[in-house]
Amino acid sequence: METHQKETSTATDDPRAREALRRAFDNTARWQPDFKGFTADLTVNLNGKTITGPIIVKGPREVSVQLSDGDVQKWAQEQLGMMAVHRGPRSFEESDGKYALTMEDDGHPLGIKLHIHGSHSFYRLKDDRITQINRKMAHPGMNPFAFTINVEESAVTQDRKNLTTKYTVYYYSPTDGKLNNVESFTDSHVRVGSSDLPATRRIISFENGQVTVKNLTFTNHKLL
Repeated sequence: METHQKETSTATDDPRAREALRRAFDNTARWQPDFKGFTADLTVNLNGKTITGPIIVKGPREVSVQLSDGDVQKWAQEQLGMMAVHRGPRSFEESDGKYALTMEDDGHPLGIKLHIHGSHSFYRLKDDRITQINRKMAHPGMNPFAFTINVEESAVTQDRKNLTTKYTVYYYSPTDGKLNNVESFTDSHVRVGSSDLPATRRIISFENGQVTVKNLTFTNHKLL
């Protein structure tokens, strides 16, 4: 969810906010700069329907998934692309560091409020970790939407970096505030070489009048 439209901003950058977000960024686990990708076998279980096939992940736009069901294949490819966006190597300056940053301490239990001016976004930070992400999105031909991500649990990698293992996403309308959907993500990871790769992902959401559970299981990882 790093891709979003840029808005015009005249805010003055606060060095304290910049340093706070930089620390949180540096404490977040990512694949190493020379990461070339990986292959694995993927098993998808959608409310009991199971499909298996090979995958190749090289980057956010270089994801290959081979499953017998086209719709499931597209969905799994989107999930892997999202993982690659969040875990891919990049610098702070290439990410939120390119925006003007300000912050305020409003006593919120999830920490300080850090505004990312020019991106329709604000985060919450606590103990040098990002605990909440708030963002409004608008794409040509689509209705605008917004979401809030609450980071609930994280693991600490061998490199002493924070790797999110559980988070919930609330999708809502930015115009009337109506809640449209909630997705709960639970992830686990496996260490292969110097990389922490996806091992499982479970997503619980509400779709078409029912609660759905989708599970991705990755095995036989090999680094490229």
